[in-house]
Amino acid sequence: MKKILFASTALVATAGVAAAELTIGGTARFGLAYNEDQANTGAEETRIEQRMRVNITGIAETDAGVKLEARFRLESNEDANSGIAGRGPGAAGFAVSYGGLRVDVGNVSDVFDSGDQVDLYGYGVGLTALVEQNSVWYDIDGASVANSIGGFGAGSATATTIKARYTVGDFSASLSYTDDNTIDVQETQIGLGYTLANGMTIAAAYGDDDTRGDYYIVNVAGSAGALGYSVILGDAEAFDVAGADGDFAYGASINYELSSATAIQAVVSGGGLDSSETAYGLGFTHGLGGGVTLAGGIAQDTADGMLADLGVKFSF
Repeated sequence: MKKILFASTALVATAGVAAAELTIGGTARFGLAYNEDQANTGAEETRIEQRMRVNITGIAETDAGVKLEARFRLESNEDANSGIAGRGPGAAGFAVSYGGLRVDVGNVSDVFDSGDQVDLYGYGVGLTALVEQNSVWYDIDGASVANSIGGFGAGSATATTIKARYTVGDFSASLSYTDDNTIDVQETQIGLGYTLANGMTIAAAYGDDDTRGDYYIVNVAGSAGALGYSVILGDAEAFDVAGADGDFAYGASINYELSSATAIQAVVSGGGLDSSETAYGLGFTHGLGGGVTLAGGIAQDTADGMLADLGVKFSF
């Protein structure tokens, strides 16, 4: 990430402002991706995967130590039939933090998406995170619980999210409220987390959406030597829609470091709306130096069938 420090009179003349800076950083990836189900939609099963994201963040801090941030994102991504589309600048998100308290507002992630307490996604498989430990939360069509989980992005936003997080020692708590006036839907989420002496984190989060009802997830995550792990268990009212054989949703993912440069990842996600369906996958990453990583994987998804990808990704 590149940091640009502005020391001009125009930026520091405001009374009480100690410093201001602009950070520009992002990620990029490209390679090949395969989706077995694309043949049913008329699209090509194998495509060129390409995505670049750039986050631009302005930061200022007062003499009293209050930190203020504003951020938006630019993005270029592959479109249908290997076309390329660009988005952004997206809607802005803002934050104010002091000591253990941080408040985010605008185009920002809510409690579930932010990872403040629960590790919702875990270790994704492949270049593009073909499947993740929460994959079954997306396979609910119009009633998808995951569709109501909001995150920071490069596009416009129809909703404003306010999220507060407080951390003291090994304990943290977060609360978010999202108001989407375009469809008159409000959503509230709360999360609690605690880190044990051995580095293991135990966390839980609960959400209530006006249209999809309530839902919750409990999570245990940590590491033991070369092994990193994350496990989630949750339930939602949307799993019990008419005619569905709903059940608790579960997910687990691991990252095992074979060496300082090479690691393998494995994911399983099941239950949810259709308890007979399971998503699973196996992938690898290999560091090439300079922040560049070769990554690939193969997976079976409950909605899209067999998936696979291979390529490189890097941060800047």
